[in-house]
Amino acid sequence: MYARAMALAPGAFEQDRINNLWGGEWQRVGTPHNAISSIDGSAIIGPSMLDAEEAHVALTACVKEHEVWSKIDLQERKERVARAIAKLRANEDVLALLLVWEIGKPFRQAMTSVDRTIGGVEWYLENIDKMMEGRKPLSGPVSNIASWNYPLSVLAHAMFVQMLAGNAVIAKSPTDGGVAALTLAMAFAREEGLPVTVVSGSGGRLSPVLVRSPEIGCLAFVGGKDTGGQIASELVRVEKRHMLEQEGLNAWGIWDFTQWNLLAGHIKKGYEYGKQRCTAYPRFVVQRSLFDQFLETYIPVVDSLKVGNPLAVANADDPLPDVDFGPVINAAKARELNLKVEEAMAKGGIPLFRGELSDDNFIPGQNRDAYFAPVSILNPPSSSALYHSEPFGPVDTVVIVDTPAEMLSAMNVSNGALVSSIACDNVELAKRLAEEVNAYKVGINAPRSRGDRDEPFGGKGASWKGAFVGGQYLVQAVTEGPAGERLYGNFPDYQLYPPA
Repeated sequence: MYARAMALAPGAFEQDRINNLWGGEWQRVGTPHNAISSIDGSAIIGPSMLDAEEAHVALTACVKEHEVWSKIDLQERKERVARAIAKLRANEDVLALLLVWEIGKPFRQAMTSVDRTIGGVEWYLENIDKMMEGRKPLSGPVSNIASWNYPLSVLAHAMFVQMLAGNAVIAKSPTDGGVAALTLAMAFAREEGLPVTVVSGSGGRLSPVLVRSPEIGCLAFVGGKDTGGQIASELVRVEKRHMLEQEGLNAWGIWDFTQWNLLAGHIKKGYEYGKQRCTAYPRFVVQRSLFDQFLETYIPVVDSLKVGNPLAVANADDPLPDVDFGPVINAAKARELNLKVEEAMAKGGIPLFRGELSDDNFIPGQNRDAYFAPVSILNPPSSSALYHSEPFGPVDTVVIVDTPAEMLSAMNVSNGALVSSIACDNVELAKRLAEEVNAYKVGINAPRSRGDRDEPFGGKGASWKGAFVGGQYLVQAVTEGPAGERLYGNFPDYQLYPPA
């Protein structure tokens, strides 16, 4: 796979490193960083890590590109983005397999991620003219800091739209994985003259440049609450445009419900990519009188999940294995999940289900340090990390309640979430309960997701800070509109929530 990437973008990929990109050139600058594939613990070629001074050189080049690009006609921007996206389409399998190799995403799910990236940008190409009416690019480039789990369908997708709207972009490649897939996608963008800058380095070293530099027109961030909260407080003081997507404990509330086969399907699908998604549901809040029926539905589903090497097959003629998920992002994450589970049980949580890794789903003798079988904890104590925070892995918590008020309280423990759902036969009751759930999107007998194309996305409480994204809202977030315009979003002085 790496050889195929080198053939497609020889300036970006070298034998000992993945280069950084600025000023229209691939830069052999920085210290090569050894990476590890979560699939089997093998070493893979990683990026060149920059320090703050080197990153500032890259930002200076990005600012110069922004001055030129912001004056380019929209039609030419569309044509260049369209050509770059056509190259992504022609190399879907390479991009998908890089995702498998780097972050352990099963191939079919990786292909879906690539398709969503391409299809989403194509949708903007068809609709951008109307969205840009009365609007202009920002005064400075857009800075992007995103997590490793969706380097294409979240990060690369947003960057293409930001450039389509007339902005130069700079992105810090995810440290834990996804840099090769992102680099190849941006190599195609660079070939078409798009103003893209990609740098690698630790967040601590590059944050002063990519977050605090006055030249930046907007910051897009995806990550945890601790880092996001610090960034938000800084950006609000200087009134810099921002959209900060952060974690939240998304929950299913189950009350007066009988449609168990429907719920079983949602639970099964919810385990895609080992729940390493910002819209995963790790918390089930169940009415006490329904707990036995919930168990009859839930346990068979989690017991049926197939966890294993996303590329291991019995023989060369087999199709790719149909695993529900592979490894978590790295061995350290697997250890962290285990410690949180052990802590919850030590403090009184009850092990409801603990899965096992089957030898049939692995290559004999391979390293399995990053694999974690599903675990469910009943009634985790409020003093445990699993009670309040998102595990970001295949760990569920189940809480039993006796009243709707208790259910809402247990669903809202994380001070805001991106999505949640109510499972209830009485739709009108479900809608009333949903109004009290502190999540941006609340499903009724169905999960909610980030959404595609024209569907807005944001969060309530601590799960989101700044402007919302999705459809026209993403374009509005990275452009200047009429004087006095107030963006939709979650801001300290007001809260405007577009239709969810």
